[in-house]
Amino acid sequence: MNKLLYIAKRLVLGVPVVLFGLTMTFVILYLSPFDPMTAILGRDADPQTARQLAISLGLRYPNGEPVPLWIQYRDFLIETITFNFGQSWVVTRGQSAAQLIWERMPATIWLGAWSVVIALALGIPLGLYAGLRANTWGDYTASFGGIVWRAMPNFWLAVMLAGLLSAGGLLSFYRGFLIPTDVIGTPDALGHLFGSYSLGPVGIPVPNPYNWAVAFKWILPAALVLGSSSMGNEVRIGRTAVLESLNAPYIDTAKAKGVSERVIVGKHVARNAMIPLLPVIMGEFYLLIGGSVLVELIFGIRGLGNLFLSAVLASDVPIIGALTYVFILILVFFNIAQDVAYTIIDPRIGLEGRED
Repeated sequence: MNKLLYIAKRLVLGVPVVLFGLTMTFVILYLSPFDPMTAILGRDADPQTARQLAISLGLRYPNGEPVPLWIQYRDFLIETITFNFGQSWVVTRGQSAAQLIWERMPATIWLGAWSVVIALALGIPLGLYAGLRANTWGDYTASFGGIVWRAMPNFWLAVMLAGLLSAGGLLSFYRGFLIPTDVIGTPDALGHLFGSYSLGPVGIPVPNPYNWAVAFKWILPAALVLGSSSMGNEVRIGRTAVLESLNAPYIDTAKAKGVSERVIVGKHVARNAMIPLLPVIMGEFYLLIGGSVLVELIFGIRGLGNLFLSAVLASDVPIIGALTYVFILILVFFNIAQDVAYTIIDPRIGLEGRED
């Protein structure tokens, strides 16, 4: 089966997943104790004002009769799928939910991207090293470090690290090291990562090295916290996968043929060790980008996780529905990417229905 056809098939199969996720979101939001009128107007709202608001929100007809649930569900699906999320009710009343998400997205992507990079750059090499040096002090040290990082809850590590790095903390020197930055809040430099270079009538975006350095140093502690548990998983699973590959019969065959150790490790062991690591890595992309609620809250980062928590606490239904839809799309995308990556790493898996 052609790869493009395979991807198209996976995209089609992802549609029911998205619809199911939106259906569950609707059930939770509209059958829960959330009261839109109370959330927007407060508990002492005038009944007439509340009625007019319910009509404008599509919950009641002009004659006062409630809109049937199936019509609300239909409208919810159509508006959400077409990215017509409406306006925020409480968090930033009157502002477009889509615009609010767009404004908060760079901070979460920046945090999540560096969390993934840190987890991959440290976790996978340490796991491979521990597996290749099994039962040595290097193996024990790497494995112990992975267990410790995996065992520390993110929220606890975030509180400890934020306290140590903030004013008067043990590691407070970090804020002034090389480039003066803070560790709490959202770096202003994040909005100015690129400058503009004019080449005639065309403006070419050019990276601003100083702002990149400031934004990276500012977000590094939060990214380290967010990627810590994933790093521990990669060390543990990577070590096990390497040991299984080293004990496989084809490794003995390669050694008997005189294949060098470097080729065996690079071509066979590392590649086969990536197979069990792949679902862990792809799952981390979603969890690190969409699961940063506590880390963003503790470090004061104005991202999607912080916004989602604020929306839930304020019963801001449009933002909750919009963010849930965004997270569902991210989950489906990475699941498809994982399936395609499997076929690249291990040709034995192949594509469904492929004829040799």
